[in-house]
Amino acid sequence: MRVCFQIASFFLAVNFSLQPLRAQDPSCCQHAAESSPCKEACDQLATIKSESHLNHLLQRLPSYCPELMNELWTCINSSLPGVSRKSEGWVGLGCCELSISPECRRECRQASSKNDITKVCKKVTENSLYSCITKNEMGSTCCSYAGRHTTCREYCQAIFRTDSTPTVSQISAVKEYCQSHSPQLLSCVTNFTKSYPVRSPIDSLHCCDRAEATHCQVACRRILRTMSTEHEIMEGLINECGSQPLPQDPMWQCFLGSAHPASPPEVETPHPAKMDCAKLHCCAKANTSMCRDTCQEISTNWGSQTGQDFDQFCEYNPVETELINCLADVREPCQLGCKDLTYCTNFNNRPTELFRSCNVQSDQGAMSDMRLWSNGTIKMPVMNIPVLDIRKCLPDMWKAVACSLQIKPCHSKSRGSVICKSDCLDILTQCGDRKRFHEGQTPERICELLSPIDDPDRCIPLHKYLTPSSLGNSVVDEVTHPCNPNPCPSNHLCQVNRRGCLDDLHCQPFLCVPGCKLGEASEFLVQQDARIEVPTRTGLTGCHEVCTCGPSGRLENCAEMPCVDTDEPCIVGGERKNHGASFKIDCHTCSCFAGETTCSTRKCLDLDSSEEDRRRFTGLPCNCPDRFVPVCASNGRTYPSACVARCMAFKDYQFVFGRCRLGNPCAGSPCQRNQRCIPKYRVCLSDLSDCPQYECAGRPGGCDRSGVEPACDTDGLVHASRCQLLQAGKTLAYMGPCQEACRKPQQVCGHNGETYNSVCDAMADRVALDYEGPCHAVGAVSDAAPDSACSGIPCPPLSAPGCQPVTPPGACCPICASMLQILWSKEQMNTFSKLNKNQPVTVHDVLQILRLHVSVPQCDVFGYLSIDHELVVLIAPVEQQPTPLQIEACSKEAEKIDALINYASPTLVSHVPLSAFLTSEIQTSYVRSSGGAPPSPLHPGLCLLLGLVIAAAPVLHQV
Repeated sequence: MRVCFQIASFFLAVNFSLQPLRAQDPSCCQHAAESSPCKEACDQLATIKSESHLNHLLQRLPSYCPELMNELWTCINSSLPGVSRKSEGWVGLGCCELSISPECRRECRQASSKNDITKVCKKVTENSLYSCITKNEMGSTCCSYAGRHTTCREYCQAIFRTDSTPTVSQISAVKEYCQSHSPQLLSCVTNFTKSYPVRSPIDSLHCCDRAEATHCQVACRRILRTMSTEHEIMEGLINECGSQPLPQDPMWQCFLGSAHPASPPEVETPHPAKMDCAKLHCCAKANTSMCRDTCQEISTNWGSQTGQDFDQFCEYNPVETELINCLADVREPCQLGCKDLTYCTNFNNRPTELFRSCNVQSDQGAMSDMRLWSNGTIKMPVMNIPVLDIRKCLPDMWKAVACSLQIKPCHSKSRGSVICKSDCLDILTQCGDRKRFHEGQTPERICELLSPIDDPDRCIPLHKYLTPSSLGNSVVDEVTHPCNPNPCPSNHLCQVNRRGCLDDLHCQPFLCVPGCKLGEASEFLVQQDARIEVPTRTGLTGCHEVCTCGPSGRLENCAEMPCVDTDEPCIVGGERKNHGASFKIDCHTCSCFAGETTCSTRKCLDLDSSEEDRRRFTGLPCNCPDRFVPVCASNGRTYPSACVARCMAFKDYQFVFGRCRLGNPCAGSPCQRNQRCIPKYRVCLSDLSDCPQYECAGRPGGCDRSGVEPACDTDGLVHASRCQLLQAGKTLAYMGPCQEACRKPQQVCGHNGETYNSVCDAMADRVALDYEGPCHAVGAVSDAAPDSACSGIPCPPLSAPGCQPVTPPGACCPICASMLQILWSKEQMNTFSKLNKNQPVTVHDVLQILRLHVSVPQCDVFGYLSIDHELVVLIAPVEQQPTPLQIEACSKEAEKIDALINYASPTLVSHVPLSAFLTSEIQTSYVRSSGGAPPSPLHPGLCLLLGLVIAAAPVLHQV
């Protein structure tokens, strides 16, 4: 078992290196009183020949000989041959044997303080060592309060001697023998035992790394994750690793040293160690090691005492903005809309603004803050700010401050909730009580710490919330927020209902779906069956595993991913780019990922190009001709020509001439006899496995009647699900309720260059309409290219007068929508495919997950893989004639998702495969004037599939 406790008092200034030790000079003992316990123990030192016995007695000697006996201890320290003096505070010597690497063990033995080992002994890999040292430090502090009371000291030391949970008897003994002598000691020990975690098998995963055989390491990790009792674990390890639990075996030494107590405590179970994987995602964003360590502590130990340290040293540290913003996203994700507040009424009726915490609790919190501040002091984690009577000095400004800090508006360029510096200076200059300012306090210095930003796109301008919203109550139905506030139980997620309902009478605009917390201590939920990427419990930066949200409400079936070297920079043009950085090279968007630079493949036109070069420039990959002679590639994507396909690295045998959706993937009867082949066209982002354009479905038996996802057959009849459609022997036309406008097939061209039988068919594929009729032209993917290829295309009118549209790459016609162009990692996509039994990752998969992040029913997500292999995502209004407010809401939703991608927020990138996103560029639509189209009423139940309100085909291109 682990025995890491060292001498617990000022004697820590001198620790003992026992390589080798001989008995000390017996004359030292004359400094102890005759017939005293100290004299008897000291005399034994002169006769002991066993190093282990001598070591044991040296550790116990402070219990017999108090620290006040300076002469005795000076003599002992100087007379023991082989003793090396250690600097004050080093208590790790007895823990050094817990190091995993020999280099760390050697450095630890020779070190004179904890700081000396940090270069060789990394905290992420040497958890046991640092845990032991931390425990020793705590024990040193606690037990020093015992003074001369040796029995109290001894029982105190027993609490800290091993890494096991303190037993009931140990805790009771400390209470019995120390309560009357040292309340400080008792309080110190109580704080420790209350926060000490109950160990679970996965807390010992680090021990698996000590196994010599690779197959044993793998088996060890599997056993710890799937088995719960000690007997099962021991039996499994013995069978899989083929070795008995011998103390000299490094793996078994680690397990035996971290073993659980033989019997559980008889007192109330302390708070268990709880991991918050969502917050743990953020810790890698810390710029200082101290904030990274404390972030990991508060993310993995629910009972941690480091929360105050984190607030004080990290929460307002300007170099930790990225970390703080990430944690803010996890705690309270940004959502559109704010209403129904009774105190912060100026925040109401703002349906297109993003807020983190628009709810009754925050509204009341702002009122309480104002009441507290009226006492004359604003208490912050990092300082107290004396102020004048805020009821008389700028009361409206102070109310705006209180409400802003509680309601927390979000901004597109910064996820934090920080008051703008100019407002901070203004309010403290006028209302700060300078007579009570601490030494060195000035409005400038306070605001430099609390509000260092003055960019209205990155901070909260108070003037915005000094008056009510200009919208009033008249537009309340134009943009709705069915999930804000959350109407679902705590273990369910709220999602916008885009499926429709079987019963319009009870139709709700939202769905409550079962979910899993992203870790035991997390409040962040992911939906059932979702695949989620979380940091491994080893805490190694860049190491993740992919888990599934199971029906139990917990993450399960985890599989480790290859670790990513986040310390490896990219060298671009002689400049160093860190992992995760995004930058431009010419017209290319680039990102650094684990030392490798990934760039877009768009064709650039140099500024100094000749007139002839400009004339020949088509804007297509490899400057291919802009003729439309489509080929279908092995990834399921239709490319406008063989030239473009070859430019995108497809070999001639990997594509065939013709559009992908023209072929019949079931022609060769690829399914077994008892299965039915159903065409399922898709575009794959992974290429490690095949990209089949069909699926094999079992013969329909009993269908799940609870799941509602309407499907329309080729006869124009709607079915409650595709299963029931197949059970009726019908052929699928498209998913979704049947639309009158799509009853007669009318071919349309989607933005992906694919021809669909109807606009509803395109919508079911999450593709928006480019123009009517079959595809016969390709648009440029570069802004500098001419539009000659699309000059003969009749584009439909825009859905909203005055709209500033975007033109998606490769498309011909503009659309009133906001657009994201996303760079992604094929290597990561392939990893996700491999971990999912080689199932391909598709564009449709990505778009369906992104839809969950759009919170207003008036907007929906469409997209495609561009011909230069960027992922193009459109956030578009679904109304036939969207209002300026609805267009603005879609733009805000796009800005939100764009920011979540570029800040690598775990609220988005923890979802597989979205975690393969590298960077995003955004273009938003807006209406020039407030005049715009008149509001169009919504369906009262908001129960139309895809949010569509369709009346006629010619306007469907705007959906």
